Amino acid sequence: MNKVERINIIMRYINNRAHFTISEIMREFNISRSTAIRDIKEIEAMGMPLVAEVGRDGGYSVMNNSVLPTVRFTDNEIKALFIAFMATRNQQLPYLKSRHSLAEKLLGLISNNQQDDLVLLNQILLFEGTNPHNPDLLDLSDLPHPMLEKLIQILLMDSYLWVTVNEGEVIESYPICLLHLYHEKSLWLIEGFDLEDEKRRIIPVDHLTHVEPYSSKKRASKKKILELLSKQEDVINLVLELGPKAITQFKKYHPLNVSISYTNPYQTTAILQTFVNVEHTEELTEMTNWLLFLGGDITVREVPEEVSEGLQERLRLYCP
Repeated sequence: MNKVERINIIMRYINNRAHFTISEIMREFNISRSTAIRDIKEIEAMGMPLVAEVGRDGGYSVMNNSVLPTVRFTDNEIKALFIAFMATRNQQLPYLKSRHSLAEKLLGLISNNQQDDLVLLNQILLFEGTNPHNPDLLDLSDLPHPMLEKLIQILLMDSYLWVTVNEGEVIESYPICLLHLYHEKSLWLIEGFDLEDEKRRIIPVDHLTHVEPYSSKKRASKKKILELLSKQEDVINLVLELGPKAITQFKKYHPLNVSISYTNPYQTTAILQTFVNVEHTEELTEMTNWLLFLGGDITVREVPEEVSEGLQERLRLYCP
């Protein structure tokens, strides 16, 4: 981290605090006392209104109603921001209105020449999910499920949740500890630990009808949950060797719980090891489809019989 980056991060750090000390800055950013003092003086010179407090427990505080100094973007930083906006259109991301207003504000900050560059980039670059007939830079119409933003707001306060899930004809309510919230195959999914049944659950956010913090005092600790999950880990039953073409396909898409280990320094060969629940019909079908997606540049070391039969059946359909 160079000096400019460090000072920018320190500015944001102290702006979010009513009070801070030199020692806290030293510990947080792993810098010497003299460096911390120089950085704070430089921040004051940039216009951030800091008030020094004398005494044994003295430190600094930021004056009320203060704001960060104006942030100036380079041409490349502006391009990076808007390419990120372009690449994430139609991804059902949260805070759509905020992303839209942020894009408009950024456009208002830049020159006409910079705007022309962005228009040209928008014409040249096409990302997955972009409508080539209407590649409008501000056409952010990818509305996520209305429960997603509420869920994120609650998670910022507490990861222990009471959820109500509509599974078609069955509506269930139970407490979970959220492990991850992730986006896969155009769906937002919750990976959580069911605190009553003591097992891992994958819950589509689209199936949520209600969510609230779980206030019960009988909470399993995160450490206990991880211990229980480690004991429930499934035995690996699918082992593949991947060549360069299969690795390329893997990078395009792979299930969340599947990873590879490269077997040479050039990352052109790899080993894939995972567990396939052959008793779960949807998972078995999904794994069969994905293995076909990887292509022929794989060598099978170990595979469940049900997966092998599914692959053979699919190949017979494709190549009669």
